[in-house]
Amino acid sequence: MLLKLAFAGAVGYGIYRYATRSAEPKASAAFANGEATEGFAPVRNAGPEAMKSDPKHWDQVDEASDESFPASDPPAAGKFT
Repeated sequence: MLLKLAFAGAVGYGIYRYATRSAEPKASAAFANGEATEGFAPVRNAGPEAMKSDPKHWDQVDEASDESFPASDPPAAGKFT
């Protein structure tokens, strides 16, 4: 009985590994080719040239926001900057 259970577990693990394999590393939709850093949490360089798709509109506020991400405060915008 114990051997049957071990065999069933090994087969289940093999099926799981087969189902979750990937032929190539996953790329994030936000990163242009070659922009993702290695590691647990990939990071993208700031600016529209590091994005996979080009934004239709990009101004100084967008640039400041992109450069400050993931800071807790948004960039200042308005008359007092």
